Parts: sequence; C-alpha cells; structure tokens
Amino acid sequence: MSSSILIIYTGGTIGMKEDPSDGTLKPFDFSQIKEEVPELNKFDVRLDSYTFDPLIDSSDVEPSLWTALGELIAERHEDYDGFVILHGTDTMAYSASTLSFMLEGLTKPVVFTGSQLPIGVPRTDGKENLIGAVEIAAAKDAEGHARVPEVCIFFDSKLLRGNRSTKYSAEAFNAFASPNCPPLAEAGINIRYNTELIRKPVYWDAQLRVQTHLDTRVSILKVHPGMTPQVMHSVVADPGTRAVILETYGSGNALSKDWFLRIIAEACASGKILLNVTQCKAGTVNMDLYATGAALKRAGVLSGADITTEAALGKLFCLMGRSDQDKWVKTMLEKDLCGEISK
Repeated sequence: MSSSILIIYTGGTIGMKEDPSDGTLKPFDFSQIKEEVPELNKFDVRLDSYTFDPLIDSSDVEPSLWTALGELIAERHEDYDGFVILHGTDTMAYSASTLSFMLEGLTKPVVFTGSQLPIGVPRTDGKENLIGAVEIAAAKDAEGHARVPEVCIFFDSKLLRGNRSTKYSAEAFNAFASPNCPPLAEAGINIRYNTELIRKPVYWDAQLRVQTHLDTRVSILKVHPGMTPQVMHSVVADPGTRAVILETYGSGNALSKDWFLRIIAEACASGKILLNVTQCKAGTVNMDLYATGAALKRAGVLSGADITTEAALGKLFCLMGRSDQDKWVKTMLEKDLCGEISK
C-alpha cells in the first residue's frame, strides 16, 4: 500500500551540505532528496518537498513559524498521507509540542526530525533520522489508517510523542528524551510500534482544524536559591503577562518565605494563571505531598502534573488563544488534551 509524504524543510543542521568550492555549509535542494539519500528509493513512497524561504535557524523560531506550519499542513492535508518536518534541534521540542495542540482532529502523522551533524558529512545521523521518519510517516495498518497519527519526534531510532519530548543533549546523537512517556516506536532491524501507547482519533474522517491564534503572554520563572522579591515580582506581577509557568523543585515545592507566598497569592487573586511544573526531567508535581507545595495550591497555583515546560508553554499559548475566560483556561490546563500528561 503506497503512501505519499511531504517533507517540509524549515531549516537546521540536517539540510546542510558542504560547498566544494569554499568548504562552507549551505542548504541543499530537497527536490533532489533521493539523490542525497538513495536509500529512500527502496520505499514505495512518493516524496515531495517544501522548503521555507527564508530558512529559519531553530534559535530564531517564533510562533509565526508554527502558524505557517499549521496552515501548510492544513492546505496539503488531503494530498498526503503524512508529513515529515525537518527542524533545528534547539527548539524542536517546543515546535512539536505546540503543533500537537494546534492540529485538532489530526489523523495523519506529523513527524519532526533533524540531526546533530549535517546530512552531507561523514558520520552524519541525518540520513538514519530522515529514513526512519519517512518510513514511520508512511506506515499504515491493515485498514489503511496511519500507524502513528500524532505529532512526534523521531531521533536516534526512537519515536517520541512530541509534547512529551525535551532536548537532552547538545552533542550526543540521542539528543532527545521523553522521561515520563515511553517511545511510541523503536527502530532496530524492524520498527517496533508500541501500539497501546499510540493515540488514535475518535473519527478517522474527522476534519482537521488548525488553531492559528496563539496568546503568547506567558513567562517562565525558574525557582532558585537566592531568588529576590524584586525578581519574583517583576516576572509574576508584570501587567503584560497573563500566565506564568513556575519551574519548582522536586514534586512541586518552592520557597516557604512569607514574601514569596504573598506575591504568588496576590498574582492569583489578580487573575494571573500560574502553572506548577517540576524542574526535574522525570516525575510529577504533587502539591499535596509537602507543606510548601500545599501552600502554593491554597494560593491558587495549578498543577502541571508531569508535563514538560515545552508542552506547558504550547498548551498555554493555544488555550489562551482560544478563550479570554481564565476560568475555562484553568480547567482545561489540568486536563489531558493530547497525551501531554499522564492520566
């Protein structure tokens, strides 16, 4: 059963090739992708490509890219069985997380990948990452449905749910981790799909809806020893901020000082949305476990459970973009919308 895949190149290391004339790295032509990666010819897959112009360094990624990606996928949705997005690694987890909330009613794979080394150099990880991403995006079950109809990241032989992923290493080929959710698939001699973990749509013929309005009035505050009231107040009480992600210690703990809790309580009372996310890579927020966490809960801080900071940001952007009603946003924040938190 053949498939058609659209490869979308936004920028990043994977699409670079050394120019023989001066030795510099320059983007190559993705319309010739099968010449660069001849292994792709062995798949019964039609490959088309779309390259963003200008290309975007992942450090410069902004919500406008996510809107453009969402609109492109919606525009080409009926023409392809899946999408592979080539993206720089630094902000890939942010992009994959946010797209998972933006693409409502998704029934086809959207697989992000990239590389630590350019695809045109020796020892590159780019070829294997691209080949695996294409194979997974093209995979169908016996009924002709997509094997993984989710927004994912494929890197170093592992397929991770996009909104569970975080960049783990700046140098290793296994650059991404998903500490609170096992891989959706693992590529070895064969690709082994963890079918019980993969989310399936309620209706396979659902209409794809793309949310393009994002409210980005969100700040992130990492709780740390030596934090001053001035710094705390400048972030939490900023009139231009609608929501604050609090990165707290352990299971959701923070300072027990009166000034800290007072600023938190005042912010919540003024209508700010405060979401508690643990600094730990693995584990979950439990504000009933210790007194400091319980104090935050009494003040009105919401639990992010085991959500990543990247997913918390994308979720807030999307929910706040959908409604000006903070009460509704708060209710939805604590719900599992697309696999971003454990039930």
